[in-house]
Amino acid sequence: MTSGVCWLWTLVMWVAALRGFARGHATRSAAGWSLFFMTTEALVGAGLVLFRMVADNPSTARAAWMSAHLVNTFLLLAALTWMAFSAWQEAGVRFSRDRRSRWLLGGAAAFVLLVGVSGAVAALGDTLFPAASLTVGLREDFSPTSHLFLRLRLWHPVIAVLGSGYLIWLASVVLRRKPDPPVPKLALTLGVLVLIQIAVGLLNVALLAPVWMQLVHLLIADATWITLVLLALSSPPPISGASLVP
Repeated sequence: MTSGVCWLWTLVMWVAALRGFARGHATRSAAGWSLFFMTTEALVGAGLVLFRMVADNPSTARAAWMSAHLVNTFLLLAALTWMAFSAWQEAGVRFSRDRRSRWLLGGAAAFVLLVGVSGAVAALGDTLFPAASLTVGLREDFSPTSHLFLRLRLWHPVIAVLGSGYLIWLASVVLRRKPDPPVPKLALTLGVLVLIQIAVGLLNVALLAPVWMQLVHLLIADATWITLVLLALSSPPPISGASLVP
């Protein structure tokens, strides 16, 4: 129901972008990608239900479906963020085609997606196999007889720490090379969100991953991703010296 409503609204935005912006304007492309990823979002969501990758299903296939769903959701958020940001720019705005910028910002995006996927698997393990205590949970993480989801859970904080370090470093690099608005605020926001996310992650572990805390964790992850996308759209020139693609 909600997926259908969201898809129709995205279709309306796409049509509005085609009618409201000239051919070649970035907002038209962003709206098209938004509609594409909204369509795949609905299809993946339907697949989760049709193939019964829900409730208490502990299969590894469910982890793959959940990971695909999360990655698609992040790509959808990126497209929607791009569309909204570009619509406010007279000439629109695109991601840089400069190779160095793409490597640096693409690496950050890959880290966030990898952290998100590992977090989705960890959350699935927490939900399907709730621990009686923190000590029991840690013991299960290291036990060779534990379910795969529990053994993979240990990798999430490791990947998260590495990804957090990279994001903070990237924010500092972008800030030094382009101290013009809105880059300083976005870089600072990204750094603060990363630190908050680490604190929330630790609290989530201490509280044995209640559902409401997992939702808070996911919400901050979404905010971090959106901020990274905005930073990427605002900062291609200072990283490489290249100009934005018109």
